[in-house]
Amino acid sequence: MLVVFRHIQTARMMHTDSTHVKTSRKAAQSEATRAKLVRAGRKLFGKRGYADVGTEEIVRAAGVTRGALYHQFADKRELFAAVFEDTETALIAEAGRNSAGVDDPVEALRRAFLGWFEACLRPAAQRIVLLDAPAVLGWEEWREIGERLGLGATMAALQAAMDAGAIAVQPVRPLAHVVMGALDEAALYVARADDPVVATAEMATILDRLVESLRA
Repeated sequence: MLVVFRHIQTARMMHTDSTHVKTSRKAAQSEATRAKLVRAGRKLFGKRGYADVGTEEIVRAAGVTRGALYHQFADKRELFAAVFEDTETALIAEAGRNSAGVDDPVEALRRAFLGWFEACLRPAAQRIVLLDAPAVLGWEEWREIGERLGLGATMAALQAAMDAGAIAVQPVRPLAHVVMGALDEAALYVARADDPVVATAEMATILDRLVESLRA
């Protein structure tokens, strides 16, 4: 009887392990499909804009089926939201790298803020993050995603500068909101300007002064 019980227990363990492997494999495949769709969407939306890109073109570029698209996303808008989050995350990471290794906390802030601002001016990023995202997602969702992804990093950078005595101690959360709002508006101003070159130079100077004004 004991031998039979051990055989049953072993069979159950093998079945559980097999099920776990299949589930993990399926989850990995689903994640890979999602990543392909986001990459394809980011490339196409960045090149031509949300309105001029259809779902058939996206699935062809991603090398997946139309059913796979709708398994991952409810519609094109939901895919675009994922593309926007992916693009915003990449821009924030790039801005952080822009300030890596800088000893002066205020200079590190300046490089990070200007890095994000300049990255947003690339045509693809500008189209996705600044022009299409507010129109497609609505201003509130656009701001919510931006704050969710960037607020923590901005607060951490500002708090580090306060802790180092480089900028005056003050409530960090509202300051982070003000800074993020200023960066968004600066990038939007350039995106809509008749002369983007002049507008970029003007805004870069203003952002420099804004960061320097925080110095203790």
